[in-house]
Amino acid sequence: MPNGLRVVIVPDRLAPVVSTEINYLVGSAAAPAGFPGTAHALEHMMFRGSKGLDRDQMAAIGARLGGDYNADTTENITQFFYTASADNLDVLLRIEAMRMQGLTLAAGDWAHERGAIEQEVSRDLSSPGYVYLARLQSILFAGTPYEHDALGSRPSFDRTDTALLRRFYRQWYAPNNAILVITGDVDVARTLAMVRETFGPIPARRLPARPQIHPGPVQAQTLQFPTDYPVGLVAIASRMPGQNSHDYATARILSDVLASQRGALYDLVPQGRALLSSFDFVTKADAGIGIAIAAFPKGGNPAPLQARMQDILRALRENGVPSDLVDAARRKELAQLGFAANSISGLAESWSEAQAVMGLQSPDDEAAAFAAVTPEDVNRLAHDVLDPQQSIIAILTPRDGGHPVADKGFGGAESFASTPDHPVTLPHWASDSLLALRPPGASAQPAQYTLPNGLHLIVRPASVSHTINLYGTIRQNEDMQEPPGQEGIADITNELFSYGSTTHDRVGLQKAFDDIAASESAGADFSLNVLTPDFDRGLELLAENELHPALPEQAFRVVRANTAASLAGLLHSPQYLFQRAMQGAVSPAGDPSLRQAQPDEVMKLTLADCRAFWKSAYRPDLTTIVITGDITPAAAYRAISRTFGAWRASGPTPVVDLPPRPDSRTSVMKVPDPSSTQATVSLPESLSLNVANPEHFALNLGNEILGSGFSSRLYRDLRVRSGYVYTVRSHLTWKRHRSAYSISFGADPDKVAAARDSAIHDIKAMQAQPVSEDELAMARAGMLRGLALQSASLDTIAAGYLHFSDLGLPLNQNDIAAQAYYTLDATAIRDAFRKWIRPDDLAEIIKGPVTAP
Repeated sequence: MPNGLRVVIVPDRLAPVVSTEINYLVGSAAAPAGFPGTAHALEHMMFRGSKGLDRDQMAAIGARLGGDYNADTTENITQFFYTASADNLDVLLRIEAMRMQGLTLAAGDWAHERGAIEQEVSRDLSSPGYVYLARLQSILFAGTPYEHDALGSRPSFDRTDTALLRRFYRQWYAPNNAILVITGDVDVARTLAMVRETFGPIPARRLPARPQIHPGPVQAQTLQFPTDYPVGLVAIASRMPGQNSHDYATARILSDVLASQRGALYDLVPQGRALLSSFDFVTKADAGIGIAIAAFPKGGNPAPLQARMQDILRALRENGVPSDLVDAARRKELAQLGFAANSISGLAESWSEAQAVMGLQSPDDEAAAFAAVTPEDVNRLAHDVLDPQQSIIAILTPRDGGHPVADKGFGGAESFASTPDHPVTLPHWASDSLLALRPPGASAQPAQYTLPNGLHLIVRPASVSHTINLYGTIRQNEDMQEPPGQEGIADITNELFSYGSTTHDRVGLQKAFDDIAASESAGADFSLNVLTPDFDRGLELLAENELHPALPEQAFRVVRANTAASLAGLLHSPQYLFQRAMQGAVSPAGDPSLRQAQPDEVMKLTLADCRAFWKSAYRPDLTTIVITGDITPAAAYRAISRTFGAWRASGPTPVVDLPPRPDSRTSVMKVPDPSSTQATVSLPESLSLNVANPEHFALNLGNEILGSGFSSRLYRDLRVRSGYVYTVRSHLTWKRHRSAYSISFGADPDKVAAARDSAIHDIKAMQAQPVSEDELAMARAGMLRGLALQSASLDTIAAGYLHFSDLGLPLNQNDIAAQAYYTLDATAIRDAFRKWIRPDDLAEIIKGPVTAP
């Protein structure tokens, strides 16, 4: 456009949905010296209101849109993205234009947001993985703007004021420093006219010089980190090319080769030398980080594993990588680009990455770069980046968190009085689009079949790309199906599917999938993602793996030993103890859900136990397969009948559902986690109703108001108004025979009591008075539009069908829910919260730093 704004419009007719992603070509690398979190802070403030659109209006609009909206900040890019109904595109564009030219940046708003953003810093500093990556980045990019993580630091936020933020905003937030990507069910000419009308009046600005990233040589060193992980990790990191480098495609291919399940690094697992292994490529615009990772048992010696990893990397550097793995990686990268159209928001991300980060014209340019990569290119880069003299080794060693102890909680007599709610008047340009809700109509339903063997097939055709996705699940529950004394056999059996079939061994089967650039997994949950021409071959291989697993003796011994070793660390890890405490708080003593495998008992399991479990638990009459993409229902039925039709169940159908349970009662438990600087808190309780009870719709709608979104009461009171937390959510979990409710948040230890009191206050307020008409209207609009948006991705469509099938619900459950949400009133919500939610019975489980009694 004349003001410099670049606009990309990509139609995708998958669903009546649109995604917008505006990319500002600035990030933390451009932050003033001493203030590394400036770009991140400004990202947060973009949701705090602008001229003509205050923060309450923005929150109300977001709730009514019913879609996804958020943002992220990296070293070079700050992105803001919305996904909503296509007929609300004008609202999305207006929001972004108003934020581009008239951000409020009020001191009072920053004071509140600073508390929340510092909680975010505390949350990430409680992650050993984050601490490791931040330290690694400071070494690999010392002396450059990449030296500091994009998140920022608490001291810098304490010194940040709105004058600094306003200066950064005026320097960089301009149309000539932005790329707007719009994807979905749009008319190109009409959309471009809307963009010109909305953004055209915003003037271009003169931009500052961009920071240069020229990291110097790296001195090899070894780092030590304590963690709360259940296993130890050896990580060997090297600097890699960035996304705007001419070698980026080569780096992606190299990382794929190093991560291949046919590669030498992964082979450490079936050899029994590592519990897991992988190669991760952390991408940034001007540089990247490659990390070879392998796990060792808690209490084990990492030295042999480290030496073996170094030998592997040295051999690849000196001798080159296998050329057939380069070919396989190139085919897979090209194939993956074809899957982008299967998600409207994913398509926006793909174009944003190509244009805003990589400096390309389109993902087609990315495909051309991948196609041009040769084995010689990969070997040259491997020689450059896998230099042991410039590698950073880190040993992440598990540390016990201590035993959870019963406690009286953080307590606190502080009372919390919420600011009164008030109706929000939307701007006229938003109210016209968002206030009117049409009665929900019936959605298009997929084709359904039941094969003679009981297998349930669901097919949802879509012609947006030449790809086919298959997702399957076998209804299983290890708590109900594992024989007494054989806890752990389900996980071992599931893991063994990766070791090949009776026709192909592990490597041979993986090569067969690599030859057609397909992604596959088998087991209790299985999947296949493949290009249309190769669907038949991919399906044959999947059925071979799923119905005729090799279950080899040697692999069983390795998997059994790895499982026992992993359990030895898991059972003492803070995260496991936290989850165990939550489960124990809502379940009675002796409940099947409290069964737990023990390392010594796992080592007594036999291959015969494994084969017996496979025979009894893997059955077609408990299996659902969903196929989406470039295929007709008739063709899908023929293909599944041909490959899965001969599968037969034997023996009685197992019981897989947990029985109903009594109402839980209040309790308090602390789980010490010395590696955390922030407390993670869960307030759970069991519920007596299940998903078949129609009153669960009233709870869902009320939960949207209470704690399920940026405009919820919990978010407003615990984050926006008080800064007690960074994130807070309330959750409803529905099963066939049991359900649960919980609130979760992260906070500094000294803020836990106030945050909990505030949350309880908000629950009781839901029970005391009907919600306001304004809140109800926002929640209803958000829920109804949100249901429609679930059709914006083939993955979410398939996941929804599998979810409904697992719960025993009809596949038109979203239509049933939409009718309920459209007709429910505020009194029904209040009555459902009074009847089913018991605030005085909420347990309190706290994982975090050890505090004085």
